[in-house]
Amino acid sequence: MMTAAQLAAVESPDEQQAFDALIAAEQRIEPRDWMPDAYRRTLIRQISQHAHSEIIGMQPEGNWITRAPSLKRKAILMAKVQDEAGHGLYLYSAAQTLGITRDEMTQQLIDGKAKYSSIFNYPTPTWADMGAIGWLVDGAAICNQVPLCRASYGPYGRAMVRICKEESFHQRQGFEILLTLMQGTEAQRDMAQDAVNRWYWPSLMMFGPPDDESPNSAQSMAWKIKRFSNDELRQRFVGMLVPQAEILGITLPDPELHWDEDHWHTSEIDWTEFHEVLSGRGPMNGTRLQNRRAAHEEGAWVREAAVAYAAKQAKKAEAAA
Repeated sequence: MMTAAQLAAVESPDEQQAFDALIAAEQRIEPRDWMPDAYRRTLIRQISQHAHSEIIGMQPEGNWITRAPSLKRKAILMAKVQDEAGHGLYLYSAAQTLGITRDEMTQQLIDGKAKYSSIFNYPTPTWADMGAIGWLVDGAAICNQVPLCRASYGPYGRAMVRICKEESFHQRQGFEILLTLMQGTEAQRDMAQDAVNRWYWPSLMMFGPPDDESPNSAQSMAWKIKRFSNDELRQRFVGMLVPQAEILGITLPDPELHWDEDHWHTSEIDWTEFHEVLSGRGPMNGTRLQNRRAAHEEGAWVREAAVAYAAKQAKKAEAAA
């Protein structure tokens, strides 16, 4: 009788060929389909990091809900933060179809073992930051995430459809906040420009390192998880910002920015800062993780109550049967 390892070795070529054929035919890989371990690990890493980013991303904006300048602004910002919680839920659910539990992913995050987008490790000292985050951060997210609606893994691609629709509203909300400020007093215009100055470069870093320094991009594109390289997406984003900045009356803080024959030429990005923040040494890394740990600990009684209630209902159902 063949061992499990020997059987897997016999079956693997056919399974690999079937997987490769689905990818080549632009078909979706579903949870029960065979997939290479490396494909599964890549998806778990990417989807869980995406989910963590949505959850951590609630903090800088949640900080402004009670201080927003009007009831209308408070309600809109609250709805946006709730959307981000929902995005995290969709993404954690998609990752769970790959064999990892939400508890495992949460523990990895609060232990500092899992990464999330470095953009959320910057402070939000003024109301204008809410506009800059919406216009720049959510705008970068849209450029990055719309192609993910066509990701080769079915649950991820389907989750991204609704997320991208909601992110488009978030980007418009940020644009409208900045537009209102730029039509206000000189102090308001200065506040808007200052926020854009601080968030512009971190938003360009959101797409990841240059293509020749990105260790995962090429394989993710080969598997059709990603559709465009980091640098291609960054170019699309800058091309989107230039005309919108002109409408706003905002100056993008890059004196070297110009169109150069077939691409946007920009100043060199400070990748040292990017790696410092990504490694946990950004302005708000410690605060963001501490807040997440505290929320997890304070919510323990809810999770325990839910488990106890489920056990009670299961016992009732068993008795009735």
